[in-house]
Amino acid sequence: MQTISERILLTVWIGGMWMVGFIVTPTLFHLITDRSLAGTIAGQLFNITAYIGLICGSLLLLNVLVYSSVRFYTNWRVWILMVMLILVAVGLFVITPMMSDIRDAGMPAVEKARFDLLHRSASVLFSITSLCGLVIVIFGLQDKTKS
Repeated sequence: MQTISERILLTVWIGGMWMVGFIVTPTLFHLITDRSLAGTIAGQLFNITAYIGLICGSLLLLNVLVYSSVRFYTNWRVWILMVMLILVAVGLFVITPMMSDIRDAGMPAVEKARFDLLHRSASVLFSITSLCGLVIVIFGLQDKTKS
């Protein structure tokens, strides 16, 4: 049962991330001429994906804690999962609100550079999380060499 739930949670979280980040968002910006509207829609999709990530990642971590041996902390995969959760939380609860504040203020020219920096930071965090997720999808969370 542990493997099945792990696979489902990883599919929902990482599959959703890759779909939104690398397929849906570029398609939005290609099809919608109003970049502000495309950005707003993409932002909402990224927020939804982040909440899904926090839920699925927390359940995956709980799954590992419940079903693994006492030494779960020696499993490098668990550390990657925790890094992923931290990156998602930073993006969702730190960077996104800062970007929203700038956008809500009407994106004054003075703040444009700050918004662009925050946007690049969010993109980097998302890319790192996506790659870490791919590693977890490939190797799974369970250390098959230990019991």
